[in-house]
Amino acid sequence: MNAERRTESEGTGQPSNLRLRVISALILAPVALAAVWFGGLVYSVFVAAACLLLLHEWMKIVGGSFPQVDAIASFIALFGALVLGHVGQYLPAVVLLFAGALLVAVVLRFNASHKWMAEGLVYAGLSGISLIALRTGEHGLVVIFFLLGIVWATDIAAYFAGRSIGGPKLWPKVSPKKTWSGALGGLMAALIVGAIFSYFTGAGFPVAWIGAALVLSVASQFGDLFESAVKRRFDVKDSGTLIPGHGGIMDRVDGLVAGGVVLYFLAVAATGNFADPIGELVALYGT
Repeated sequence: MNAERRTESEGTGQPSNLRLRVISALILAPVALAAVWFGGLVYSVFVAAACLLLLHEWMKIVGGSFPQVDAIASFIALFGALVLGHVGQYLPAVVLLFAGALLVAVVLRFNASHKWMAEGLVYAGLSGISLIALRTGEHGLVVIFFLLGIVWATDIAAYFAGRSIGGPKLWPKVSPKKTWSGALGGLMAALIVGAIFSYFTGAGFPVAWIGAALVLSVASQFGDLFESAVKRRFDVKDSGTLIPGHGGIMDRVDGLVAGGVVLYFLAVAATGNFADPIGELVALYGT
């Protein structure tokens, strides 16, 4: 989530919740990094848990709930797709995901939320499949650390640039607090992180790292705006209350899931390889 998003208390002169946000981040970040480091089943379970919570929060926002049949079908399809992703069956996982979404959107028309439920299933499922596939690849550890570095740098820099510089709003109808200065500050920080990764990995093609950083930073900020648009559509301030100072899991990972999906599927589109598209790109063009 883009940290430029502020609580209502900040706009009314009440003390900032920045300290609470920092404490939450200091607790959650090591857990996430440890899961990435261990990889394998530990990482897949961590990602799956986050995606199931993501779908649960989306369901609450759009008005879906148990024991509605479309809600049950969505969770079954998501779980099945994540299991297929864990065992390396990425294309079947994507097929199952969209088949489940089609079932929810077209067949199980039992309530007004069915189309939104289908979109939430795709949103959560593609996020999980992408993040699992990226970590499983030959260069998975570096790729996920790179993705996290870009998203977190964009997030933090956007927050401080937006607060200190201010100026014209980025998209006031969707997110009235975000500014162009914050967006550009986040982008500049991401480019710096891309250059740092390029240097320490001994990349023979550093422009690729910096270009990827630019694309992922934009995707991350778009993911934040997308989540803001969904919440505004349903007049919801936060997706949940799971994380003190941040809201729900959806509020926290909106940029990460957008970046992960864009990185994975762009690489798949470039190589046609669902199993390890980043590895194939490296083999073809070097690092």
